[in-house]
Amino acid sequence: MNFLSVRKSDKDLLSQDLHQLLESISTKRKIEKNTFLFQEGMDAKELYLIQSGLIEIGKLTSDGKDLTLRICQKNDIVGELTLFTEEPRYMLSAKVLADGEVFVINKNKLEKELVQNGALTFEFMKWMSTHLRKIQSKIRDLLLHGKKGALYSTLIRLSNSYGVKRSDGILINIALTNHDLAKFCAAARESVNRMLGDLRKQGIISIEESGKIVLHQRDYLRCEIECENCPLDICNID
Repeated sequence: MNFLSVRKSDKDLLSQDLHQLLESISTKRKIEKNTFLFQEGMDAKELYLIQSGLIEIGKLTSDGKDLTLRICQKNDIVGELTLFTEEPRYMLSAKVLADGEVFVINKNKLEKELVQNGALTFEFMKWMSTHLRKIQSKIRDLLLHGKKGALYSTLIRLSNSYGVKRSDGILINIALTNHDLAKFCAAARESVNRMLGDLRKQGIISIEESGKIVLHQRDYLRCEIECENCPLDICNID
């Protein structure tokens, strides 16, 4: 997958003080494509602050399908849901999509630092709140509107993260296969093929030779999933 780098809004970024704390108690590690930072069920002893590269956060569903929840990049934290829990295990898996480097943060060290610094604990809680709202909104679309809702939601989020405005609509400037899209929906590739085909017939989308999708009627997708007009720091694919 050829992912592009996206400039994050101020709400997506860690505060400078919190970023400095994470760096001060961490060690650097290089990461290689198609390896895992961690996998579902492993003991959770570390968190990771991404410096470069791309990380896919996902889960294997009960029926054997892959569900992708996030595509993480520079300055994103992964493994953060294990803080302040007894005998924690990773609930998700973190697969490396592109070579890079991460800061490895010992969970126990971070907990001690946050307990001693109320201001930084508050900063971390604000960041966590935004992160949890993102996950909650993605799961809401999947549960309330099924596979179709998950696909429509994914297209909208991709357009917010990677969209380029054009006279005929919004180009999602990232190359994704139908299999990649299916993983965001916990659906079979054949199901996504049919849904995309229906959208093309209606003129809602078109697909260029490069494989990139153009949204011609994004408001149609929003209407179909009863979009709540979440702010962009929530409605994105990161």
